[in-house]
Amino acid sequence: MSVYAADKLIGQARQLAAEYRRTMGKPLPGISNEIALHDAIRLLSLEPAADTAGGYDAVDPARDDKKIQVKSRTIFDDTKSGQRIGQIRVEQSWDSVLLVLMDEDYEPYEIYEAERDELLEFMEKSSSSRVRRGALSVARFKIIGRLAWTREQGVEAEIWDNQAG
Repeated sequence: MSVYAADKLIGQARQLAAEYRRTMGKPLPGISNEIALHDAIRLLSLEPAADTAGGYDAVDPARDDKKIQVKSRTIFDDTKSGQRIGQIRVEQSWDSVLLVLMDEDYEPYEIYEAERDELLEFMEKSSSSRVRRGALSVARFKIIGRLAWTREQGVEAEIWDNQAG
């Protein structure tokens, strides 16, 4: 499948997911993760992990094939607190986690990256059993991680240095 075809399909998936939520009042299960993975790979010049890769979704060839787990969260109402991300698979092999935040139209507006050591350290110190299992809030992830990309400014050069040729 060509890149154009994938981009076109993801665009259609965005429209379908947004319309489904407006019509049915609930999100279409599983689609935000696929959209977020596609966006992270495209926006941050990553490569998809091999189908046999366990624990990570993409690699960054510009940073020694860093193994990256990709998480997503679609924020429909930013006044609500306590938004959570999917469980981080701590037992598997990965170097960092990207959190792709999307708006109600499933368009990315921010991407954060947190390193494995920083995440594991926070999880080990936490008194919350939920956090120790790898379930973090969006707010906590943003505190631990660093902003890697924004819709307005693109790649944050100091943080994401994979754009140099």
